[in-house]
Amino acid sequence: MIKFPDMPYVRPDKDELLGSIESMTLRFKEAASAEDALAVIKEMDKLCDSFYTVSSLCYVRNTIDTRDEFYETEREFWDQLEPLISEKMQVFNELVVASPFRAELEKTLGALYFTNIELALKGFTPEIIPLLQEENELCSAYQKLYASAQVEFDGKTLTIAKLGPYKQSPDRAVRKAALEAEGGFFDEHQDELDELYDKLVKNRTAQAKALGFESYVELGYIRQRRNCYAAADVAKFRDQVVDVLVPITEEIKKAQAARIGVDEIMMYDQTFSYPDGNPTPKGTPEELLEKARQMYTEMSPETAEFIDMMFEMELFDLVAKDGKAPGGYCTSFPDYKCPFVFSNFNGTSGDVDVLTHEAGHAFADYVAARTIEWSDLRNPTMEGCETHSMSMEFFTEPWHHLFFCEDTAKYELSHAEDALTFIPYGCMVDHFQELVYLNPDWTPAERNQCWADLEKRYRPYLKMEGVPFYGRGAGWQRQLHIYQSPFYYIEYCMAQTIALQFWAASMKDREGAWKSYCDFVKLGGTRTFVDLVHAVGLKSPMDDGSLDTIAKDVYGWLKANQI
Repeated sequence: MIKFPDMPYVRPDKDELLGSIESMTLRFKEAASAEDALAVIKEMDKLCDSFYTVSSLCYVRNTIDTRDEFYETEREFWDQLEPLISEKMQVFNELVVASPFRAELEKTLGALYFTNIELALKGFTPEIIPLLQEENELCSAYQKLYASAQVEFDGKTLTIAKLGPYKQSPDRAVRKAALEAEGGFFDEHQDELDELYDKLVKNRTAQAKALGFESYVELGYIRQRRNCYAAADVAKFRDQVVDVLVPITEEIKKAQAARIGVDEIMMYDQTFSYPDGNPTPKGTPEELLEKARQMYTEMSPETAEFIDMMFEMELFDLVAKDGKAPGGYCTSFPDYKCPFVFSNFNGTSGDVDVLTHEAGHAFADYVAARTIEWSDLRNPTMEGCETHSMSMEFFTEPWHHLFFCEDTAKYELSHAEDALTFIPYGCMVDHFQELVYLNPDWTPAERNQCWADLEKRYRPYLKMEGVPFYGRGAGWQRQLHIYQSPFYYIEYCMAQTIALQFWAASMKDREGAWKSYCDFVKLGGTRTFVDLVHAVGLKSPMDDGSLDTIAKDVYGWLKANQI
């Protein structure tokens, strides 16, 4: 079993790779039977897995250390190559959906396989290849800028991630100073951040126009492979969140303010929950990992096998360090049938959040790689993927004491509060992006004003007057997705509504809820998000009254468990 550090990275020969796709395309065109056509699809599937594995290795190693010149150069290579691969794959996919054997192929691959290809075909034309290459370069530049942050604080030079514990200090003055120090970095790079985003908005708008769309909103939905709902459905969901959940979040924040002894929640109080300090995980990063191993070993036979593989293959990089890209993610190496988890541990409860969250993605990837033959059907759309991860955060509840000891009850209350209050914030991110791409000529000041106005709609309890960076409505620039993955955020909100249902079910029948979760995971991407949810007997966020049920169950638990 090969370990991550030993996985070889070899840059593919561009002409050879593109030539292989062309060759398979010709063979598919000449296929004399459904069996012949399916054999070519399977071969193309394997080729895609192989180049995705190499690309993913490059991405992981670049994000682990953005200063590594070799992988920075390789990332630039992939930024240029991936749109060229898309061009070749478009020709192949056009033949697949028009195949005279389609009816027979659907018996093996399913109708959704073809629906997703048809959707993807609407989002690409060779004309936009230079724009796609530029977009990749701009996203990489943003990530490198963010990763370069070096903030002088408390006599130390810290990354943004390492400021985290100071932003949760029991000393309000320290929290305020830490947030100001963080904002100082973004203020210092204000012009560069504004310019990068302005270029990205105009680039993506140009792509949309080239494809015949009125705005990037339509193209963004296609790129997110939204195959069972439209922008109007999302707008309706956001309105329900404002009507049903925002009033509850205001009550939650009033309770938080009372606990920590403040009259109102300022931006620097947002993540501080208890007067004697937030719950923090007990132990070193290595000890936390060992506790995670114990947790997943005890959870189920499937998770035990999964966590053993993760350790044996060294598929983690978790600790914040200089030069490391911000955030956390899970990716996969299909050739090795394994995922990889990346994070920035900083000594806060977020370390456990991200560990269990990304482990949910990783477990789903592990299961799909062993149960679903076709790579395009292994992963659902991102709402489904985020359901895997956000639900796992709650299914680990019986083992939270391993990480938090005497602070377990405090952690579980703040985690549940965060889960509910996150949904309005996620809707705000989505609403902001929709408005920005409907108004691509907005100035930086107009974008900031839009964000400030949306804060009043979705987080009316939060005060940020006088706080650098945040006070001028620029806090959205910390959100990686807004730059790098446009329209990828409402998925978290929708997934959270499912995760909270799984949690409510687990409190009544843990074994039954876990079985339903595993059933959900094993379906992979063989059904639309709405159909996946209904398949395990839960309500989708598109169903009438779904938020009322969630609000009642979760808020009832929160009121009963106040500390």
